[in-house]
Amino acid sequence: MKMVTHANLKGFYYKPRIDKKILEENNEGIIVLSGCPSSELSRSIVSNNEEKIKSTYGWFSDVFQDRFYLEIMDHIGVPNQKTINKKLFEISKSNNFPLVITNDNHYVEKEDHLAHELLMCLQTNSNINDPKRFKFDDDNYYIKSSEEMWQEWDEIPSGLNNTLEISDRCNIKLDFSKTLLPKYDCPDNKSSMEYLRELAYKGFSKKFNENTPELIERLDYELEVIEKSNFPDYFLVCWDIFNFVNSKNILSAVRGSAAASLVLYCLDVTKINPMEHNLVFERFLNLERREMPDIDMDFEDDKRNQVMKYCVERYGKDHIAQIITFGTMGEKAAVRDVTRVLDLPISVGDKLAGIIPTKVGTKIKDVLEIDEFKTLMNDPDNRKVVDFAQKLEGTVRHASTHAAGVVISQEKLTNDVPLQVSTSGDENAPPTTQYAMAAIADVGLLKMDFLGLTNLTIISKTIELIEKRTNKKFNVFEISKTDEKTFELLSKGDTFGVFQLESSGMRKYIKDLKPSSISDIAAMIALYRPGPMEHIDRFIRSKYGKEKIKYPHETLESILSETYGIIVYQDQVLKIAQAFGGYTLGEADILRKAMGKKIKEVMQAEKDRFISGSLSKGFDEKTSNEIFELIEPFAGYAFNKAHSISYAMIAYWTAYFKSNYKIEYFTALLNSSINNTDKISVCVSEIRKTDLEITKPNINNSNVTFGIINSKNGKIISYGLSSLKNVGALSLSKIIEERENNGDYQSLADFCRRVDSSWINKKILEGLIKSGSFDDFGERGGLLDSVERILIQINSLTKLRNSNQTTMFDLFGEEVETPVNVIEIDQTSTEDNQKMHWEQEVMGISFTENPNHKKMLRIKQINQDIIVSLQQIESINISQPHTFIAEIKSYEKRVSRKGAEFMIVKLELIDGSIDLMVWQNKINEVDIWLHSPVAKIKGKINNRNGDNSIWFDHGEIFSFDEQTNLKNSVINQTPIFTKEEYKPNMKNEKTPIEEITDEKINQVKEVIITVDSEKHSSNKHLMDDLTRILLDNEGNVPVSIVVKNNTEKVKLNLPFANVNTSRILEEKLDNIIGLQNVFYKQ
Repeated sequence: MKMVTHANLKGFYYKPRIDKKILEENNEGIIVLSGCPSSELSRSIVSNNEEKIKSTYGWFSDVFQDRFYLEIMDHIGVPNQKTINKKLFEISKSNNFPLVITNDNHYVEKEDHLAHELLMCLQTNSNINDPKRFKFDDDNYYIKSSEEMWQEWDEIPSGLNNTLEISDRCNIKLDFSKTLLPKYDCPDNKSSMEYLRELAYKGFSKKFNENTPELIERLDYELEVIEKSNFPDYFLVCWDIFNFVNSKNILSAVRGSAAASLVLYCLDVTKINPMEHNLVFERFLNLERREMPDIDMDFEDDKRNQVMKYCVERYGKDHIAQIITFGTMGEKAAVRDVTRVLDLPISVGDKLAGIIPTKVGTKIKDVLEIDEFKTLMNDPDNRKVVDFAQKLEGTVRHASTHAAGVVISQEKLTNDVPLQVSTSGDENAPPTTQYAMAAIADVGLLKMDFLGLTNLTIISKTIELIEKRTNKKFNVFEISKTDEKTFELLSKGDTFGVFQLESSGMRKYIKDLKPSSISDIAAMIALYRPGPMEHIDRFIRSKYGKEKIKYPHETLESILSETYGIIVYQDQVLKIAQAFGGYTLGEADILRKAMGKKIKEVMQAEKDRFISGSLSKGFDEKTSNEIFELIEPFAGYAFNKAHSISYAMIAYWTAYFKSNYKIEYFTALLNSSINNTDKISVCVSEIRKTDLEITKPNINNSNVTFGIINSKNGKIISYGLSSLKNVGALSLSKIIEERENNGDYQSLADFCRRVDSSWINKKILEGLIKSGSFDDFGERGGLLDSVERILIQINSLTKLRNSNQTTMFDLFGEEVETPVNVIEIDQTSTEDNQKMHWEQEVMGISFTENPNHKKMLRIKQINQDIIVSLQQIESINISQPHTFIAEIKSYEKRVSRKGAEFMIVKLELIDGSIDLMVWQNKINEVDIWLHSPVAKIKGKINNRNGDNSIWFDHGEIFSFDEQTNLKNSVINQTPIFTKEEYKPNMKNEKTPIEEITDEKINQVKEVIITVDSEKHSSNKHLMDDLTRILLDNEGNVPVSIVVKNNTEKVKLNLPFANVNTSRILEEKLDNIIGLQNVFYKQ
């Protein structure tokens, strides 16, 4: 363990390395082989350096003595293998060194060699048909049987027998029965249990005013279980960590079943009172299931490292590490990767992968029973892909650091687990174990979850803003749990930014439920997952008396009454087993685990026991069977209640702050996504639905992060400049600091004079200009054209300032500023469309009003049946088809599980976006409207689990015409077609591109592209590609496409696709259709 760790932590250079000094110091008990053809001794033999050969085997012999063997192997294609083996035989004979016969193995079975070749292709980014790919020339790198080895090496029996000798000499024993918990140093020589009991009772007296027998009995019971389980040190370590966390005001929570512990509540590890919520301690810890309990901890994500640092300092850097996790190749990835390395068309992999369900745990062998998949197996290429993918699925692709896993030990970790450098990239991060989570537990080490939770950070930052405004301390744990505004917000389904409740499906159910307590929220969190979801509607109807509450048996009423007769929590399964089957709660927890694992023999034994226990309690066999079959599925997928309550509290807090401290909460929410423009875009859209105001970026009003500023209209949110793409927080902090110290930037010249050239570069300056941050200094277009000159000016002034020549003496001897060159900025007004484009580019959202949205609103006013907003969708009859006017933002082609091609088009309405689903039966009807700025779409709204989408029926290009009376209809414009007889010898009034000089390229009046329906028929995406190129080169020159065959031609004018003629456009068109088919009209 220690040497492996040393090689990884201190000897790592491209790969783990260890020097001879360390080997010599730790040689005891180590058996050494001379190695493969790449070893030190083999390389010395190849170089024919006799002195080096002798010194190498001499050192190994001196250090390891009779534990040093010369290794003999033979593989085809290995350079110098025969030379090496011959010399090793000589060395063995002359020095009496023992030989050992080996066979290098990289896979298990011989037939796996082709799969191994594919795996190497994946690792080296090559394919099987690449003649230069890395490969083995031999297919014998597998684990050979004894018979095979004797057949090949029977002339060297000693070398084969020595393999058994080495095996016998290897004697390692792993004790999996011990626990390696850190020992907590208690004061005054107290035992761990004494000190834990003292702390628990001290906390108990603070938490409860009355010492009721029920509470004292529960506390003593838990302490007794902890003592008998030998876990007092574990609880003390957790108390110590949370004592630090609480002292630093780091917001925290406990996940999982730990919140069910009254002891942890008294220790201030959890803030959830388990007695208030009737939580079952045995779900967390019991004597029947003697496993180390999980105490999973959540901290503010930006302060997790602070907690880690404390643990390193408190318990020692040799006693704490993060836990490794291994990423494996999934089924879909295996199919697609194998397709690529077999050098087959990508569509083969896409079609096969599309049929594989996304359900967790699905294997390729499960999909072989699907009829459509069976049919595809008739194709030899498909069969080959699937066969190899089955061999590769599940193989390890990479190692990474577990998001939360941490291990703490009493002794040095290297006594029990090897370590390596953390994969996180943080040089100061603790090392990572080489054992994964399950193996860590098997060894007996204490594993904990330290998870950084963004929502806790949002809450903490919200509190900071509240305290800054009110100058009063705010305690989140003192918030009323019956706040009317909070439950009103939840009842409206206004749950954007609310922890666990913001998905569209959850919004729908929360709106229907109209929760009135923390318990309601907890139940919804537990129910909103595969399996229990089918009971949500019944839960809601029962809450409001619309459906009579039914209990499986009257005995279960007290257990299921809080969830209206529905099994929602694992805790209820435990209590049912206790009430019906005569189990103790600890035994019931074992039953729950057995049900979750679905081991047939174990399940049958438990069922027999349950029925027997039920009969002994007076229940009949039929009822007993029914109850067992009822609880069986719930045990596998139900939440434990403590976890649901813990997360429900965080959900409630976020809803509370959103409803009561809206501006502070949204500001904190924006800052939590400061590096994610997509999330910021959504958040800003949500803010615009409220009465809050958020300003556009401004170099004199905005700060590095989003903040709250005063305005004549009250408090508003100022835009965080570090959220802009390519604009770094470090550079901005310098620019903002200068502004705060010396006042606003008065002009562009003032900005150039005051900032340092090290603070800003071209990308930063362009990002600030495009966002509108410099709008006070001039038009954006002119500023962008002047970026190079601005940077030169800043650089010159910085050099001047650094040379102390920023001032000079005038003719009268007075000190004045050194004059600087004035940068002339073109003040031509920048089009709103261009501003919007730039804002979308750097912010993901625009503050410039979309001119199309104005027109869309006007259409809505004239014709209420036309849908232009998401808000309209909320009140329409979704069973009827509707017409939508929307901007086309993007589209993506996909393949369904059954291999059917479909398309998702992102439509932008005036208040948000919605997906347009174009299914296979309609995909051929998608034409040029897909590439137009605005389209008129006809289709139906489909609502799935609260998510709305439009199912496509018809689409066409739409253009606004403000000069036309729209009272009775909405005008749409399609491309203009003209048809005439094709005359091959007709006069050509167009000029080929080759004849246009660079000087005349700006004089072009029309671009004409000719498409031959016969010559170009093989490229079915030609029109899509052409349209995309034209739209990407927007300008003022009109474009026409002429489609011709032997007898006629059709001219298609494209009024929506005017272009800017340039050599760049020519290159793109040349790649798609060839310049011989492109003409300019002058």
